[in-house]
Amino acid sequence: MNRRWIRSGTTAALLLLSSLSVAAAPQTAEDEVEGARFRGATALDGDVFHVQGLALQGRRVWVTSVDRFSRRGFLHLFDRVTGRFVRRVELTDGARYHPGGISVDGHSLWVPVAELRANSSAVLIELDTETLQVRRRIRVADHLGCVAAQGRWLVAGNWNSRLLYVIDRDAPTRMRVVPNPSATRYQDIKFAGGQLVGGGPRSWWSGTVDWLDWPKLTLRRSIDAGAYTAEGMAIEGRDLYFAPEDGPGRMYRFRLRDGASA
Repeated sequence: MNRRWIRSGTTAALLLLSSLSVAAAPQTAEDEVEGARFRGATALDGDVFHVQGLALQGRRVWVTSVDRFSRRGFLHLFDRVTGRFVRRVELTDGARYHPGGISVDGHSLWVPVAELRANSSAVLIELDTETLQVRRRIRVADHLGCVAAQGRWLVAGNWNSRLLYVIDRDAPTRMRVVPNPSATRYQDIKFAGGQLVGGGPRSWWSGTVDWLDWPKLTLRRSIDAGAYTAEGMAIEGRDLYFAPEDGPGRMYRFRLRDGASA
Protein backbone atom coordinates (compact mmCIF):
# COMPACT_ATOMS: atom_id res chain seq x y z
CA MET A 1 0.00 0.00 0.00
CA ASN A 2 2.62 2.49 -1.11
CA ARG A 3 0.10 5.33 -1.24
CA ARG A 4 -0.15 5.07 2.55
CA TRP A 5 3.52 5.98 2.93
CA ILE A 6 2.99 9.04 0.75
CA ARG A 7 -0.14 9.93 2.69
CA SER A 8 1.82 9.75 5.94
CA GLY A 9 3.90 12.74 4.90
CA THR A 10 0.86 14.49 3.50
CA THR A 11 -0.99 14.00 6.78
CA ALA A 12 1.83 15.58 8.76
CA ALA A 13 1.85 18.58 6.42
CA LEU A 14 -1.92 18.97 6.66
CA LEU A 15 -1.82 18.86 10.44
CA LEU A 16 0.81 21.57 10.44
CA LEU A 17 -1.28 23.65 8.07
CA SER A 18 -4.15 23.20 10.50
CA SER A 19 -1.96 24.84 13.19
CA LEU A 20 -1.46 21.54 14.99
CA SER A 21 2.26 21.83 15.58
CA VAL A 22 3.65 20.71 18.91
CA ALA A 23 3.35 24.23 20.26
CA ALA A 24 -0.17 24.84 18.92
CA ALA A 25 -2.70 26.26 21.34
CA PRO A 26 -5.74 23.98 21.90
CA GLN A 27 -8.23 26.52 20.57
CA THR A 28 -6.68 26.36 17.08
CA ALA A 29 -8.20 22.89 16.62
CA GLU A 30 -11.65 23.90 17.82
CA ASP A 31 -13.47 23.34 14.54
CA GLU A 32 -11.30 20.64 13.01
CA VAL A 33 -13.79 17.80 13.70
CA GLU A 34 -17.43 18.45 12.82
CA GLY A 35 -19.75 18.61 15.83
CA ALA A 36 -16.90 18.15 18.31
CA ARG A 37 -14.76 20.22 20.66
CA PHE A 38 -10.99 19.79 20.93
CA ARG A 39 -10.03 18.66 24.44
CA GLY A 40 -6.26 18.26 24.17
CA ALA A 41 -3.43 16.10 22.92
CA THR A 42 -1.14 13.61 24.68
CA ALA A 43 2.40 13.14 23.40
CA LEU A 44 3.28 9.45 23.03
CA ASP A 45 6.87 9.11 24.20
CA GLY A 46 8.39 6.15 22.41
CA ASP A 47 9.95 4.67 19.30
CA VAL A 48 6.93 4.28 17.00
CA PHE A 49 7.11 3.79 13.25
CA HIS A 50 4.25 4.31 10.76
CA VAL A 51 1.18 4.34 13.04
CA GLN A 52 -1.76 2.13 12.04
CA GLY A 53 -4.20 1.47 14.88
CA LEU A 54 -5.26 2.89 18.25
CA ALA A 55 -7.18 1.31 21.14
CA LEU A 56 -7.85 2.39 24.73
CA GLN A 57 -8.22 0.20 27.79
CA GLY A 58 -8.41 1.98 31.12
CA ARG A 59 -5.03 3.63 31.63
CA ARG A 60 -3.54 1.80 28.66
CA VAL A 61 -3.05 3.15 25.14
CA TRP A 62 -2.38 0.48 22.52
CA VAL A 63 -0.83 1.50 19.18
CA THR A 64 0.19 -0.59 16.20
CA SER A 65 2.88 0.50 13.76
CA VAL A 66 4.82 -0.89 10.82
CA ASP A 67 8.49 -0.39 9.98
CA ARG A 68 8.38 -0.63 6.19
CA PHE A 69 12.17 -0.65 5.86
CA SER A 70 12.75 -3.74 8.01
CA ARG A 71 9.33 -5.21 7.11
CA ARG A 72 8.32 -5.69 10.72
CA GLY A 73 5.11 -4.89 12.57
CA PHE A 74 4.74 -3.93 16.23
CA LEU A 75 2.28 -3.40 19.05
CA HIS A 76 3.16 -0.59 21.46
CA LEU A 77 1.79 0.09 24.94
CA PHE A 78 1.74 3.58 26.49
CA ASP A 79 0.54 5.03 29.76
CA ARG A 80 -2.60 7.01 29.01
CA VAL A 81 -2.04 9.67 31.67
CA THR A 82 1.62 10.44 31.05
CA GLY A 83 2.11 9.20 27.47
CA ARG A 84 5.11 7.22 28.73
CA PHE A 85 6.22 4.19 26.72
CA VAL A 86 5.65 0.93 28.60
CA ARG A 87 6.21 -2.03 26.29
CA ARG A 88 6.55 -3.19 22.70
CA VAL A 89 6.04 -6.61 21.10
CA GLU A 90 6.64 -7.71 17.52
CA LEU A 91 3.71 -8.98 15.45
CA THR A 92 5.51 -9.99 12.25
CA ASP A 93 4.13 -13.22 10.78
CA GLY A 94 6.39 -14.14 7.88
CA ALA A 95 5.23 -12.23 4.79
CA ARG A 96 2.54 -10.64 6.95
CA TYR A 97 4.06 -7.66 8.74
CA HIS A 98 1.43 -4.93 8.36
CA PRO A 99 -0.67 -4.59 11.55
CA GLY A 100 -3.79 -2.48 11.16
CA GLY A 101 -6.59 -0.92 13.16
CA ILE A 102 -7.15 -2.74 16.45
CA SER A 103 -9.86 -3.36 19.05
CA VAL A 104 -10.07 -4.33 22.71
CA ASP A 105 -12.89 -6.61 23.86
CA GLY A 106 -12.70 -7.49 27.54
CA HIS A 107 -9.22 -8.86 28.15
CA SER A 108 -8.65 -9.58 24.46
CA LEU A 109 -6.85 -7.35 21.99
CA TRP A 110 -7.54 -8.14 18.33
CA VAL A 111 -4.97 -7.19 15.68
CA PRO A 112 -5.02 -7.88 11.93
CA VAL A 113 -1.57 -8.57 10.49
CA ALA A 114 -1.49 -8.67 6.69
CA GLU A 115 0.73 -8.74 3.67
CA LEU A 116 1.35 -5.25 2.33
CA ARG A 117 -0.62 -5.69 -0.89
CA ALA A 118 -4.23 -5.99 -1.91
CA ASN A 119 -5.91 -9.38 -2.44
CA SER A 120 -3.30 -11.13 -0.32
CA SER A 121 -3.59 -12.73 3.11
CA ALA A 122 -3.96 -11.79 6.75
CA VAL A 123 -4.18 -13.30 10.18
CA LEU A 124 -6.45 -11.95 12.92
CA ILE A 125 -4.54 -12.33 16.18
CA GLU A 126 -6.22 -12.38 19.58
CA LEU A 127 -3.83 -11.35 22.36
CA ASP A 128 -4.35 -11.50 26.11
CA THR A 129 -4.10 -7.87 27.26
CA GLU A 130 -2.43 -8.89 30.54
CA THR A 131 0.22 -11.29 29.26
CA LEU A 132 0.26 -10.41 25.53
CA GLN A 133 0.22 -14.13 24.83
CA VAL A 134 -1.54 -15.22 21.63
CA ARG A 135 -4.93 -16.80 22.34
CA ARG A 136 -5.91 -17.62 18.78
CA ARG A 137 -5.23 -16.91 15.13
CA ILE A 138 -7.83 -16.66 12.37
CA ARG A 139 -6.46 -16.73 8.84
CA VAL A 140 -8.28 -14.91 6.03
CA ALA A 141 -7.45 -15.02 2.31
CA ASP A 142 -7.44 -11.24 1.85
CA HIS A 143 -5.55 -8.22 3.11
CA LEU A 144 -7.25 -7.00 6.31
CA GLY A 145 -6.39 -3.52 7.54
CA CYS A 146 -8.67 -3.06 10.56
CA VAL A 147 -10.85 -5.05 12.94
CA ALA A 148 -13.61 -4.37 15.46
CA ALA A 149 -14.48 -6.92 18.15
CA GLN A 150 -17.58 -7.41 20.28
CA GLY A 151 -18.58 -10.67 21.90
CA ARG A 152 -18.54 -13.45 19.33
CA TRP A 153 -18.40 -11.04 16.39
CA LEU A 154 -15.50 -9.57 14.47
CA VAL A 155 -15.83 -7.07 11.63
CA ALA A 156 -12.71 -6.54 9.52
CA GLY A 157 -12.07 -4.21 6.58
CA ASN A 158 -9.92 -5.28 3.65
CA TRP A 159 -7.63 -3.06 1.52
CA ASN A 160 -9.08 0.47 1.88
CA SER A 161 -12.08 -1.22 3.55
CA ARG A 162 -13.91 -1.67 0.25
CA LEU A 163 -15.30 -4.88 1.78
CA LEU A 164 -16.26 -5.62 5.38
CA TYR A 165 -15.84 -9.18 6.63
CA VAL A 166 -18.30 -10.21 9.36
CA ILE A 167 -16.77 -13.16 11.20
CA ASP A 168 -18.14 -15.38 13.97
CA ARG A 169 -14.97 -15.90 15.97
CA ASP A 170 -16.28 -19.22 17.30
CA ALA A 171 -16.98 -20.44 13.76
CA PRO A 172 -14.59 -18.37 11.61
CA THR A 173 -15.14 -20.36 8.43
CA ARG A 174 -18.66 -18.91 8.35
CA MET A 175 -18.19 -15.30 7.34
CA ARG A 176 -20.32 -12.69 5.60
CA VAL A 177 -18.79 -10.19 3.17
CA VAL A 178 -20.53 -6.81 2.84
CA PRO A 179 -19.59 -3.90 0.56
CA ASN A 180 -18.65 -0.79 2.52
CA PRO A 181 -21.71 1.49 2.39
CA SER A 182 -19.47 4.56 2.65
CA ALA A 183 -16.80 6.06 0.40
CA THR A 184 -14.57 6.36 3.48
CA ARG A 185 -11.53 4.06 3.51
CA TYR A 186 -11.67 2.90 7.11
CA GLN A 187 -8.30 2.59 8.85
CA ASP A 188 -9.70 1.85 12.32
CA ILE A 189 -13.15 0.57 13.33
CA LYS A 190 -14.76 0.01 16.72
CA PHE A 191 -18.02 -1.23 18.19
CA ALA A 192 -19.59 1.52 20.30
CA GLY A 193 -23.11 2.10 21.57
CA GLY A 194 -24.54 -0.78 19.57
CA GLN A 195 -23.11 0.56 16.32
CA LEU A 196 -19.95 0.16 14.27
CA VAL A 197 -17.85 3.34 14.19
CA GLY A 198 -15.19 3.73 11.50
CA GLY A 199 -12.66 6.43 10.73
CA GLY A 200 -10.58 6.93 7.62
CA PRO A 201 -9.70 9.22 4.69
CA ARG A 202 -11.82 10.03 1.67
CA SER A 203 -9.10 11.96 -0.13
CA TRP A 204 -5.58 13.24 0.48
CA TRP A 205 -6.89 16.08 2.63
CA SER A 206 -10.23 14.95 4.07
CA GLY A 207 -11.68 12.12 6.10
CA THR A 208 -14.75 11.18 8.10
CA VAL A 209 -15.93 9.26 11.11
CA ASP A 210 -18.98 7.13 10.26
CA TRP A 211 -21.58 5.37 12.38
CA LEU A 212 -23.01 2.16 10.85
CA ASP A 213 -26.07 0.31 12.13
CA TRP A 214 -25.26 -3.13 13.48
CA PRO A 215 -25.74 -5.81 12.22
CA LYS A 216 -27.18 -4.34 8.99
CA LEU A 217 -24.04 -2.27 8.36
CA THR A 218 -25.96 0.57 6.76
CA LEU A 219 -24.59 4.11 7.05
CA ARG A 220 -26.37 6.08 9.78
CA ARG A 221 -24.27 9.23 10.22
CA SER A 222 -20.99 10.76 9.04
CA ILE A 223 -18.94 13.70 10.32
CA ASP A 224 -16.00 15.46 8.71
CA ALA A 225 -12.70 15.07 10.54
CA GLY A 226 -10.07 16.45 8.15
CA ALA A 227 -6.73 14.67 8.25
CA TYR A 228 -7.19 13.27 11.76
CA THR A 229 -8.63 10.00 10.46
CA ALA A 230 -5.50 9.13 8.45
CA GLU A 231 -4.67 6.24 10.79
CA GLY A 232 -5.62 5.28 14.36
CA MET A 233 -9.01 6.11 15.89
CA ALA A 234 -10.76 5.17 19.14
CA ILE A 235 -14.03 6.15 20.79
CA GLU A 236 -15.22 6.18 24.39
CA GLY A 237 -18.71 7.52 24.96
CA ARG A 238 -18.71 11.00 23.42
CA ASP A 239 -14.92 11.21 23.21
CA LEU A 240 -13.13 10.59 19.91
CA TYR A 241 -9.39 9.92 19.88
CA PHE A 242 -7.06 10.08 16.88
CA ALA A 243 -3.43 9.08 16.31
CA PRO A 244 -2.72 10.33 12.76
CA GLU A 245 1.04 10.90 13.01
CA ASP A 246 4.06 8.65 12.75
CA GLY A 247 6.09 8.36 15.92
CA PRO A 248 6.93 10.18 17.97
CA GLY A 249 3.36 11.40 17.67
CA ARG A 250 0.36 12.49 19.66
CA MET A 251 -3.09 11.23 20.57
CA TYR A 252 -5.73 13.91 19.98
CA ARG A 253 -8.98 13.99 21.93
CA PHE A 254 -12.28 15.54 20.80
CA ARG A 255 -15.58 15.65 22.70
CA LEU A 256 -18.67 15.15 20.56
CA ARG A 257 -21.40 17.65 21.27
CA ASP A 258 -24.79 16.37 22.45
CA GLY A 259 -26.54 14.48 19.70
CA ALA A 260 -23.48 14.38 17.44
CA SER A 261 -22.85 10.65 17.79
CA ALA A 262 -26.17 9.19 16.63
